[in-house]
Amino acid sequence: MITTKSEREIECMRHAGLIVALAREAVASAIRPGVTTKQLDSIAEKVIRSHGATPSFKGYNGFPAAICTSINNVLVHGIPDHTVLKDGDIISIDLGACYQGYHGDSAWTYAVGEVSDEAKKLMQVTKESLFAGLRQAKPGNRLGDISHAIGEYAESFGYSLPLDYTGHGIGTHLHEEPPIPNVGTPGKGIVLKEGMTLAIEPMVHVGKPFTRVLNDDWTVVTKDGSLAAHYEHTILITKDGYEILTINREDTQSIYG
Repeated sequence: MITTKSEREIECMRHAGLIVALAREAVASAIRPGVTTKQLDSIAEKVIRSHGATPSFKGYNGFPAAICTSINNVLVHGIPDHTVLKDGDIISIDLGACYQGYHGDSAWTYAVGEVSDEAKKLMQVTKESLFAGLRQAKPGNRLGDISHAIGEYAESFGYSLPLDYTGHGIGTHLHEEPPIPNVGTPGKGIVLKEGMTLAIEPMVHVGKPFTRVLNDDWTVVTKDGSLAAHYEHTILITKDGYEILTINREDTQSIYG
């Protein structure tokens, strides 16, 4: 069932979203060659818990960590471990926080040291595709308007988007209805209404859209080994548009830079 949120619920989700943003900023500031993904996970969990929240991902369907750390050709769900980041890597950090029963969820892709022009372009286009989708997030539009805008933008650069992984509704559960594909048909799907909370998250490949899951049953990689990027915000549909919830309004540069 697709729900709209009350003012009380929205305030809880704003708080959860802020905690997500603060944790993401802390992780971003620590990303450099020589750091392990397990160290990044520890940083995020400490920030989340220090603000009275719990990591949404830890224990979710058995996931063992507070964040997902997806490097280079890993699309999503990379498990933090003793892997050491190297100059030229790109890493997607996906994390969630639950505050008073309500979740925030966000992902961002970062460069480790100096990365290739190919990686820079992929990251830029994927981020821009997120905001292309967000521009369609307003009451009266349909879910397919968001999906189409994301897919059309990314595909115009020759990139592809996996069909098996989507955005989602969010609230008292980390994943709620509706699923939000990153490709779609404008004018199709549910009508967006004020009070809906959604996690919009384009995942984009340099190569073909096919993926496979590794033996750990979590880590999803591109089948052709091509680079992948991932950007996500939790948003609220407002009276005349959308509000990003997973943002620190006092420090937007670290989020959008």
